[in-house]
Amino acid sequence: MPLAPYAVYAAVSGGRKFGETPPVDRTEFQRDRDRIIHSSAFRRLEYKTQVFLNHEGDLFRTRLTHSLEVAQIARSIARKLRLNEDLVEAISLAHDLGHTPFGHAGQDALNECMKNYGGFEHNLQGLRVVDVLEDRYGAFDGLNLMFETREGILKRCSLENARTLGDVGTRFIERKQPTLEAQLTNLADEIAYSNHDIDDGLRSGLLDTKQLEQVDFYAYHRREVEVSYPGINSRRAIHETVRRMINAQVLDIISTAGERIQSACPASLEDVRKAVPLIAFSDTMRTEASSLKKFLHENLYRHYRVNRMSSKARRIVTELFDAFIAEPGMLPPDYLVSTGDDSAQARRIADYISGMTDRYAMREHQRLFDMTEG
Repeated sequence: MPLAPYAVYAAVSGGRKFGETPPVDRTEFQRDRDRIIHSSAFRRLEYKTQVFLNHEGDLFRTRLTHSLEVAQIARSIARKLRLNEDLVEAISLAHDLGHTPFGHAGQDALNECMKNYGGFEHNLQGLRVVDVLEDRYGAFDGLNLMFETREGILKRCSLENARTLGDVGTRFIERKQPTLEAQLTNLADEIAYSNHDIDDGLRSGLLDTKQLEQVDFYAYHRREVEVSYPGINSRRAIHETVRRMINAQVLDIISTAGERIQSACPASLEDVRKAVPLIAFSDTMRTEASSLKKFLHENLYRHYRVNRMSSKARRIVTELFDAFIAEPGMLPPDYLVSTGDDSAQARRIADYISGMTDRYAMREHQRLFDMTEG
C-alpha cells in the first residue's frame, strides 16, 4: 500500500548531516533502524531498568524489551494509517537511548547533579548519543541518522536548548508539530509502558488484581476475559486482559487519528507541521489512559519498595557524579577533558554515568567506595 501524501518520504527528507552514498536494497530509514540496532547504546538497554532494577528478576521489562514493544505497537498503527513504518520503527528503537541507569530516579538525580552545568534530560541525551557519542564510523561521529529520525528522538525540548540544536530544534522555536510518525511513536510509548507495567507490577507482587479493579478500563476488560474463558487461571487472565487493553487503545488511535486527518485534510508533511496534533486518543480513551496512569503512579511507582529502590538509585548516581567531579582523574581516559573547562568535564561525566547499565553503575559505585574492591 502506498504511503499517504502527508507521510515522510525519504526522497524529500531533511537528509543526513554528512552526505553518504544511498543504501542498496533498503530504504534510508531502514538503514537508520539497522544502525540503531547495531549501536552500543542500544545493546546496553538490555540492562537498563524500566521500573524494577535489572538484578531483581529476569522477567521484568527492561528498556530494550520496552523499545521492541513500542516498535511493534507503532508499526501496527502506522500500517493502518499509511505512514512510514521504517521511520516509526527507527524512532521507536531509539527513543530511550539517552536514559540513565535506574529509570526516572537515575535521570532525576543526574539532572540535579548537572543543575549548574546545563542540566540533564534523556531526550537531549538520546540525540547526543546518535549525533556525537557513538563511534562506529570513520567518516563521522555518531550514527549520522536521517533528520526525521533525529527529530523524532527529541520528544520535548526547552526553547533555550532548542536554539542550540540547529535543524532539529527549529520546530520548538516555530511551535510546529513533529511528523505523524513521531507523534505516533510518542503515543505507542505511552500504551506500552502503562499496560506492561501492570503485568510487571502484578508479577512482582506490588500490585494485585483487586486493586486494579478500581480502574474501570482494567475491570471492563477483565470481566470480558472471565466471560469468554470461565475458570481461566490468573496468569492467563492477566495476559488476556492486558492484550485487550492494548488492542482497544490501538483501535481507538486508528479511528481517532483517521477522523482528525480527514478533518484537517493535510496534503503534505508541511500541512502536518502546521496543524494541531493529529495522532491522539479520543476524549473517552484519554480519560481511561489518564486514570490508568494515575493508578500506577499512586500504587506502583510510589510503592514503598519502589521508593526504596529509587532512593538507592539516586544515591548511587549522585555519589558517582560527586566523586568524579571532585577527582576527574578517576574517570576512564576517554571521558577526561584536558581544557580545564568544568562544564565540559561535567557533561562528559554525565555521558559516562548515563551510558551505564544498572549493574555496571552498582559495580562502579562499589569499586569507588568499597575499600576491598580494586
